[in-house]
Amino acid sequence: MSALLTVAHGIPALLAEGKDNPSADFSDTPLWITVIKALFIFVYLLVSTLIVIWFERRVIGRMQQRPGPNRNGPFGLLQSLADGMKSMLKEDVRPKAADALVFTIAPLITATMCFIAFAIMPMGGEVNLFGHRTPLQLTDTPVAVLLVLAIAGVGIYGIVLAGWSSGSTYPLLGGLRASAQMISYEIAMGLSLVAVFLYSGSMSTSQIIGAQKNLWFIVPAFFSFFVYVITMTGETNRLPFDLAEGEGEIVGGYFTEYSGMRFAMFFLGEYINMFTVAALATTMFLGGPLAPPGIAAINDGMFNEGWWGLLWFTIKLWLFMFMFVWLRGSLPRVRYDQFMKFGWKFLIPATLVWVVLVAFFRGAQNGWLGEGGVNFFGRTFPVASLALVGVVAVGALIVGWWWDSRAAAKEAAAADAPQSSIDPFAGGHPVPPLPGQTLAEPTRTAAAISSEAVTDKEAIRG
Repeated sequence: MSALLTVAHGIPALLAEGKDNPSADFSDTPLWITVIKALFIFVYLLVSTLIVIWFERRVIGRMQQRPGPNRNGPFGLLQSLADGMKSMLKEDVRPKAADALVFTIAPLITATMCFIAFAIMPMGGEVNLFGHRTPLQLTDTPVAVLLVLAIAGVGIYGIVLAGWSSGSTYPLLGGLRASAQMISYEIAMGLSLVAVFLYSGSMSTSQIIGAQKNLWFIVPAFFSFFVYVITMTGETNRLPFDLAEGEGEIVGGYFTEYSGMRFAMFFLGEYINMFTVAALATTMFLGGPLAPPGIAAINDGMFNEGWWGLLWFTIKLWLFMFMFVWLRGSLPRVRYDQFMKFGWKFLIPATLVWVVLVAFFRGAQNGWLGEGGVNFFGRTFPVASLALVGVVAVGALIVGWWWDSRAAAKEAAAADAPQSSIDPFAGGHPVPPLPGQTLAEPTRTAAAISSEAVTDKEAIRG
């Protein structure tokens, strides 16, 4: 019994010393300050959305050698506001077969979930706000990153419900395809963040930021960053992965039947989601509100304090937004089967292997695989880590050689295989050829030739 009491009394001390506890101090943050910070985040995201819509249209216009919006306001800055007013005043049409309640709730779910996910993002350091010392972060929890992933999962319900409640075939297909796409890439996205958890030892966003003061995680977790950038593009349905609204296949996707403000809510949710995934990438891999390495060393970290963090956070955020715009203006849309195959057959297995390797590296750094080390440029590297790097390098060379040999064998087999030809009109309607097939010229029968000759003679006589 005494042992149990000792453990019970020691639990608070263990919790106080735990690394999972957020390092952000909200003890001097009353409720009304929290409400003000929530309103600030809401306005920050709305204004950023208006700017990024104008920014996207102007940048893509430049890439395509056209001016873009330039009528409403200076440099067309008021074009996004004018489009929003048009959506508010536009007639709101609802299909007769639609479920009225679910049809209205679906866009609200999609638009609101993105705002909630932004609540745990550290946007700066501690600042003085109306006489109170508070961090530029709405809240933080020991499992803050898992909260973001859970909220993203809830946001998928808006897409599924929008496709089902429309009472139409194409929105239903678009909703199913979009939900399958987002669920598939959320798996790889979650796995890509595991390496960050291993390096930081926490899922709290403030703890993750604190662990990057000396080195941003984009360097040791470079492959996780690569996977996350791909998955966040697929998660937000942006080109080249905007397959949820493939106009040539399913008209307009799950929001085909939407108009007016209901459609605008989906539009708003897409752009807010872009900022959310970009903010998570900034927090997990680029140090969040921390200043760049060279600037951070000035005057004992002066530019890492106070409101300066909001500037660095915003700059990093907009670097990702420019990447979204650049991809949209540069790359064509991929095929849906290629997209899903890439996610399930490459990203998820490769990320699982990467997580195992990072776990071994962290174990070697903690001395769990041996105490020996090698001094190199004033730093000591564990022997186990160097051995693991060698094994990975050899494995990568073997896989690369096998991949090249396989590709060469496929090319040789394709060159030696006889080319089969098909008649595209054999079934009564044109059918495109499959890979390795060629189109055969349709044959003209004698009856067809004679009928054409008769028609030509009649035309000459007439």
